[in-house]
Amino acid sequence: MSYCSIAPGRPFHGPYHEKEYGFPIRNEARLFERLALEINQAGLSWLTILQKRDNFRAAFDRFDVDRVASYGRRERSRLLRDAGIIRNELKVNAVIENARRIVCLRETHRSFARWLDAHHPLTKEEWVKLFKKTFLFTGGEITGEFLISTGYLPGAHDLSCPIYHLVVNKNPPWMRSAR
Repeated sequence: MSYCSIAPGRPFHGPYHEKEYGFPIRNEARLFERLALEINQAGLSWLTILQKRDNFRAAFDRFDVDRVASYGRRERSRLLRDAGIIRNELKVNAVIENARRIVCLRETHRSFARWLDAHHPLTKEEWVKLFKKTFLFTGGEITGEFLISTGYLPGAHDLSCPIYHLVVNKNPPWMRSAR
């Protein structure tokens, strides 16, 4: 079953499916949030992550890249005690370190979105290699879902899904490379 067939009408999945999933994102905090949430989803259900999303936003300063990149031991300890998020040391460390790496990407590309654009289009396999080289805790599933959910790879919606046409109207990067 596809996400398009199970998400509609469900309290957390429905709004995410209809308003976010597959739509292109340019805002750095939103891109970073999506990457952090995908990392935290590893081994868990997406519903768990969506239910904890507001807690993640509060815990990680609304995913302000510069603030998270400046986190030290005190903030890391605070996050590992926060029952509202996933208290996994590897995942918390990866989110903090990935914020630092996004800050470094700005030196050459000015933003996370421009870095993604500079490497687009790539195959999923090429993206996975690039993400593994650039970020922490980004295997094939995490990288693929991040790229699908942000419009860099196709596959978020079935062709028969009414949301598919809304996504296409936003001209996601995968559409631009298909022409």
